[in-house]
Amino acid sequence: MHTIKRWLQNPWIKWSLVGITGLLILLIGFYISIYAGAWGTVPTTKTLSTLRQAEATQVLDKNGELIGKYYIYDRQPITFDDLPQHLIDALIATEDVRFYEHEGIDNKSLLRVFFKSILLQDRSSGGGSTITLQLAKNLFGRKDYGKISIIVNKLKESIIASRIEAIYSKNEILTLYFNTVPFPDNTYGIESAAQKFFNKSTNELNLSEAAVLVGSLKANNGYNPRLYPERSQSRRDIVLQQMVKYEYLKEDHANNTMQDTIALDYQYFNHDMGMAPYFREAVKKQLDSLLKDYKNENGEPYNIYSDGLIIHTTLDYKMQTLAETAMQEHMRELQAAYEKDHGNRAPWKKELNLKSSTVSRTKAYKKLKANGLSEAQLKDSLSTKREMELFEWEGNVTEKASTLDSLQHYRKFLNTGMLSIDPATGAVLSYIGGIDYRYFKYDHVSQSKRQVGSTFKPFVYTAAIDNGMKPCTYFPVRAVTYTNVDDWTPTNASETEDPHLNYTLETALSNSINTIAVKVLNKVGIPKVIELVKKLGITSEIPEQPSIALGTAGITLKEMAGAFASYVNQGKSVTPYLITKIADKNGTVLAEYNPKIAEEAAYTEYTREVVLEMMKATVDEGTAARLRTTYGLSNDIAGKTGTTQDNKDGWFIGITPRLVSVTWVGNDDYAVGFKSTRIGQGANAALPIFAKLYTKMNTDTTFDRYTKSKFDATSPEVRDDLDCEPEKRDNFLKRLFSGKKKKKRFKKEKDE
Repeated sequence: MHTIKRWLQNPWIKWSLVGITGLLILLIGFYISIYAGAWGTVPTTKTLSTLRQAEATQVLDKNGELIGKYYIYDRQPITFDDLPQHLIDALIATEDVRFYEHEGIDNKSLLRVFFKSILLQDRSSGGGSTITLQLAKNLFGRKDYGKISIIVNKLKESIIASRIEAIYSKNEILTLYFNTVPFPDNTYGIESAAQKFFNKSTNELNLSEAAVLVGSLKANNGYNPRLYPERSQSRRDIVLQQMVKYEYLKEDHANNTMQDTIALDYQYFNHDMGMAPYFREAVKKQLDSLLKDYKNENGEPYNIYSDGLIIHTTLDYKMQTLAETAMQEHMRELQAAYEKDHGNRAPWKKELNLKSSTVSRTKAYKKLKANGLSEAQLKDSLSTKREMELFEWEGNVTEKASTLDSLQHYRKFLNTGMLSIDPATGAVLSYIGGIDYRYFKYDHVSQSKRQVGSTFKPFVYTAAIDNGMKPCTYFPVRAVTYTNVDDWTPTNASETEDPHLNYTLETALSNSINTIAVKVLNKVGIPKVIELVKKLGITSEIPEQPSIALGTAGITLKEMAGAFASYVNQGKSVTPYLITKIADKNGTVLAEYNPKIAEEAAYTEYTREVVLEMMKATVDEGTAARLRTTYGLSNDIAGKTGTTQDNKDGWFIGITPRLVSVTWVGNDDYAVGFKSTRIGQGANAALPIFAKLYTKMNTDTTFDRYTKSKFDATSPEVRDDLDCEPEKRDNFLKRLFSGKKKKKRFKKEKDE
C-alpha cells in the first residue's frame, strides 16, 4: 500500500494517470455524443428492422427475359436461397473470417485500426471492417467530419452493426450485404452484377465467377473485370487462395480454377446501350402516365428508378436481336453505297450556315444565342475543337472536333425505323427507332412522320374495291395533266412504260404505277379514301389532295403497322402496344393492358382478300420481287414498297400471316436525300432489312410460328375476279401479238 502511495506521488505517473483517465472520459463522452446523435442521426432499431433500399425497375420481354432496367443505382434484390455456397464462402474467407463468431464488431481488428490507422496514421494496416460493418456503410454511407471522419464514421457504423446483429440472423445479414454492396460499373447488389458481367442469375455463378465478383469488392474500379481483366484475374486467384487457407476449398480445386481465364458475357444495361434502347425509352415514357394513379407501400407515387417495379412487355428478345443485326448489316452496306453515290459533291461536305436549321435547332446554338452572342461569337464558339467520339459504322473514332464539325459529320448518316407487330393483337415484337441510340436519340417509330410514298397506294385500291370497283378494271398507264390541280402531271418511276398499255388494278399496284394510282383515287373520290384511312386507325392529317395517292402525307410507322395489320386480321386495324402488365417488386400485378383492336372491320372480307392478293403479287412479280430472286425467301409474304419524291424516303411493308413489319430508311435532314432511285428506292433502301430478318428467322425453329405460317385459302369468287390478263393495249390487234398471257396464279388451286 505504501509502495502504491509513493508510486502515485511520482509526478510523471500521477499526470499520466490523470491524462489517461481524462482521455478515457473524453472517449466515452465522445462515444456517447455519437450514440446520442450529436454527429448525425444513428438509425434506430425500428428503422433498421424495416430496411428499404432503392431498387432498379426491370423491363422484361414477353418470355420474362431481362432486356433493360431503369435505376439510379443498379440494384436487383434476391433471397438467401439464391446465394450459392461457394459465393458465401468466398466472401467470408476474403472479407470477414470470424463472421460467425462476432456480433458485428471484430474487436481484434477494431483495436488494430484504432492504434495503427488512427493513432499511428498507418494506412497499410487494413480497415478492420466486418461484413456487418460494411453493410452499415453500404446502407447509410459516410459523412465528412474533417480530420476525425474515420473515427466518427467507424463508431457510428459499430453502433449500427451491433443493432443489425441484434435484429437479423447471420443469413439475413449476408443477404442484405449481397443485395446492397457496390460492384464495378455503378452496379449495386450481386444479382445485378451477375447479370451485367456474366449474363446469368446469382445462383448460376460458378466458382471462378463468384471469386471475380467478390474480389472486385476490394476496389470497384481497380479490379473491374471489363476494364482490367488481368488485374481482376490476379485478384480472383487471391480470393481462391484465401478460401484454401481457411479450408473452404480444396487446393487442387482452386488450382484447377486458377487455370481458367475470366470469360465475361457483359450486358449493357446503360439506358443508351444494350438491347432495344429506343423501345425501352418508349416504355419509360408510357410509364410516366400509366403509373400516375398508383401509389407504393408508403402512399407515394411509384418511382421507376427506385421502387423495383417489374414491367412485362410484348417484345421478343430473340427477334429483336435478329432485327438489330439485320438492320446493322444492311445500313452499314447502304451507307457506304450512299456516300460513294454522292461522291465529292455530297451536300454534307458543304460548310454549314449558322442560320440553317441543322445548326439553329441545336441546344448549343440556342443556349449561346440566348446569352446574346453575336454571329461572329456564335461561329467562334461553335468552332472550338475538343476531344470527341464520333460514330462510324466501321468503328467509332476519337478526334479533335467542334460542334459544327460534329453536325456536319452526322448530317451524312442515313437513319432507319423498323417495327414488327403481331397483326392479331398489335403486340410489338421488335422495335428499332434508329441506327444507334447513343448518337441518334430521335425515335423514328413513334416520333417521326415521313411521307409514306407508294405504301399509301393499297389504301387507295382498298377504298376503290370496297366501293364496287372490280379487280380487273383496266386503267391506262399514260400520264394525264390535271388542270384543276395547278397543271399537275404525275409520272411513273420508269420512263419505259408504254403509254398505250392499260393495267388491271393488281398489275398497277404490284408494279407501283403512279399514274394509275391517281386515276383510281379520282375515280373513288378523295373523301372515301380519307374515310377509310381514319377507320384504319391513322390519326395523322391526310390532306384532301390527289397527291396523297402517291403518299405525300406524313404518317408514323406505328400507324402504318396498325393499319396494314388489317389485311391479315379480318379487316380490323390494331393499335401497336408495348406493355402487357406492371407488377411491384414482390410480383403483385398493379395493372394489365389488353390489345386495342378495332371493333369493326374497315372494309369487307372480299376487299381484304383482293388487296392481299395484289400485295402478294407485289412480292411474287412486282417491285418487291427481290425477296424471291435476291434473297430466296419462299415464305408466304405480301408487301408494298414505297419511294418518295426526290428519293427522300424508302419504305417497305412486309406482311406475313402472323407478322407485319414496317421499315423506313432516309436521312434525318430532309434536305439531304438519295442521289439516285437505284439506291434510294424502297426495294433497295428498306426492303433488305426485312429480307435479312426473315432469312435469319428461317434458320431458327423458334420462329416457325411466323416463318411457316400460311395465308388462308383465297375464296373462289376472288380467284375468279382476279383471273384476267394483267394488261392490254389500246389497239386490240397489238395486244394479240405482244400482250402477256393469261395468268395461271390460281390454276393449281382450281385443279385441286
